[in-house]
Amino acid sequence: MDLYALVRPFLGLVTPERAHGYAVRALAKGLMPDLSGHDDPVLATRVWGLDFPNPVGLAAGFDKHCEVADGLLKMGFGFAEMGTVTPRPQPGNPQPRLFRLEEDEAVINRFGFNSEGLAPFVYRLAKRRSAGGKGILGANVGKNKESEDTLEDYAAGVSATCRLADYIVCNISSPNTPGLRALQARAEMEALLAHLVGVRNASVPDPAERPPLLVKVAPDLDDAGLADVAEVALETGIDGIIMGNTTLSRPASLHSAHKGEAGGLSGKPLMTLSTERLAALYRLVGGRLPLVGSGGISSGADAYAKIRAGASLVQLYSALVFHGPGLVGRIKTDLAARLKADGFAHVSEAVGADVR
Repeated sequence: MDLYALVRPFLGLVTPERAHGYAVRALAKGLMPDLSGHDDPVLATRVWGLDFPNPVGLAAGFDKHCEVADGLLKMGFGFAEMGTVTPRPQPGNPQPRLFRLEEDEAVINRFGFNSEGLAPFVYRLAKRRSAGGKGILGANVGKNKESEDTLEDYAAGVSATCRLADYIVCNISSPNTPGLRALQARAEMEALLAHLVGVRNASVPDPAERPPLLVKVAPDLDDAGLADVAEVALETGIDGIIMGNTTLSRPASLHSAHKGEAGGLSGKPLMTLSTERLAALYRLVGGRLPLVGSGGISSGADAYAKIRAGASLVQLYSALVFHGPGLVGRIKTDLAARLKADGFAHVSEAVGADVR
């Protein structure tokens, strides 16, 4: 029996943000059963020198303060991304700022990087590492809304987490922090990423110990913007790109009463746009950088489509709201079956199969 199906109607009686808080507290108390199990060997993959038991990860946003990493990994994710974290604490935007679009299996949020700041985030990362915590964790870093020095905000995040996280993501694509997406303009992006590569390298002198540095970009980028991302990524020496974040667009297919709320849209309606942009980005980087596909995944077929469009790894989050933690295992089982049916011995063989 799917226990989430029994609980979900009651979660619908409270605000989405409060329901999320209940989920975090349940994970913190160890109330989540261990669903990790043993992954099919066809799903194992090696990216950036890291061995992922499967390519299905949790996107940033669920655990902004790095409170329940182990509980999330027990859901069966191959990796989990913590954050977004900002250097100093900030409350984010006023509530309500999170909306379920039930009919569309979508979510709109305008959180605005609500964060406890780096100090408690780093403390929890360090405590987990010293306790021998297993599993691959990423740290997603951003800037404070009232920052006077954008470069140094991101540099603070990178330098504070680069010896504790397995990979680091520079988030320049949230639509809910004023001016943030302007960092995707070529000159600004080049200056920022070059600076952060330098900060990472200075903080961890041994190349073998450096965590990979990624940038997370928006699915709303046009072809010229994507070309800039690809060229800057290759020129600055970052290690990968996440496509993508939430979208400001609103597909005509949306039915929910909340479809007009301001903020970024995520969930099922984002699948087509984000996958098309992923494939375009894969063509531009030509396999020279690993890509992470995020946006709209709610099934094994969706995950497989992202991989065939060029993703070495995939991420999901919004679908958990509608399908619960058991979804992760179902996606992995279906993905493994699809890979085998198409004759792939390992998931890495399928990366970019539709766009080579």
